[in-house]
Amino acid sequence: MSSSSSSVLEMEIFQYIDAHQNDFIEDLKEWVAVESDSVQPDLRKEVIRMMALAADRLSALGAAVNSVNLGSHQLPDGKDLQLPPVILGELGKDPQNPTVCFYGHVDVQPAKKEDGWKTDPYTLTEINGNLYGRGATDNKGPVLAWINAVETFRALKLAMPVNFKFVIEGMEEAGSLGLEKLLEDKQCFFSDVDYIVISDNLWLSNRKPALTYGSRGNACFCVEEEILLHLWRYPSLSIHGIEGAFHEPGIKTVIPAKVIGKFSIRQVPHMDLSVVKQQVVEHLEGVFSKRNSPNKLKVSMPLGAKPWLADVNGPLYKAARRAIKRVFGEDPDFIRDGSTIPVARMFQTITQKSVMMFPIGAADDGEHSQNEKISRHNYIEGTKVFAAFFLEISKLHRQLRQTSNTETNN
Repeated sequence: MSSSSSSVLEMEIFQYIDAHQNDFIEDLKEWVAVESDSVQPDLRKEVIRMMALAADRLSALGAAVNSVNLGSHQLPDGKDLQLPPVILGELGKDPQNPTVCFYGHVDVQPAKKEDGWKTDPYTLTEINGNLYGRGATDNKGPVLAWINAVETFRALKLAMPVNFKFVIEGMEEAGSLGLEKLLEDKQCFFSDVDYIVISDNLWLSNRKPALTYGSRGNACFCVEEEILLHLWRYPSLSIHGIEGAFHEPGIKTVIPAKVIGKFSIRQVPHMDLSVVKQQVVEHLEGVFSKRNSPNKLKVSMPLGAKPWLADVNGPLYKAARRAIKRVFGEDPDFIRDGSTIPVARMFQTITQKSVMMFPIGAADDGEHSQNEKISRHNYIEGTKVFAAFFLEISKLHRQLRQTSNTETNN
């Protein structure tokens, strides 16, 4: 395809997206209205309902959809609770096209109006060009933007430039329970996948786009003692709380039988998680032994997530960079996220495929906070940049294949 014909095609796609932006916002409004909070057990039915809505939307695209049952998990009170299914979708099997797998989630963080929201968190509300609502940017908006981009090709009766696969879950905010085992069990689903895209984080700034190629790991520790006199705090630590200690207003002089201090250590690439654990345990036990305390100390690491790092020189990041330049008129920031995003490393490790994080939300979207939002501009331009990315990755993939065939023949 010549550059001129490609530009005409892009213009047709962008015009369609602009013309249908209110329809896309209505779709987001419908999704935000579902209180798919995966953290609170009494809202699990809403999460399952949200998964059904997402599955129906993929089916409407013409995708083959498989809702995989993950069984149940045990709550702290010993009761079993059904896990929402994971959606595996597939659209297109053209052997000449690259296959791009998109991961997203449609569960959300807890939200209540009385927590400080200016609007009802489950009623998408537009104020000054911003779309406020729980899940607007994390992660219902980006998931819909990707689906809307695919839908645009279908509506315009254009040939799909790539084959699509989808992995959509409903337990990301609760630790992606069951996802890792599913990926391991369903490796055949990824056998023909060339690239994996995740859009579940934010730009570094409010206006300039970004591509993320790394994230930090996180080691969470619990320190249990009959009487905890103090916590050992260093600049690299985040202290999260003390379980069992009196925290209500007023004064209480009763000494608890047991308290648990909770903290975490963010890791960067090349830090060994097992070494971090060993050093923390040895340090805490060493300090504790010097106190000659009659108490008992127990140190555990209930959560350990390794850092993730991608290759920005591959076709995945080149295609995304070109798409961003085309839509936003500037090159993106290339950033490493300071938070921990376990799914990126999980997909990369299990599938051995190229993984990219491709955010469309701005830095001030407040993804886990009150008044979470995504701007109308980012939601619609994000849909365009995904569509442009489909064209760019298709061109790059074909060029790489031609180069490879030429080298083989020579």
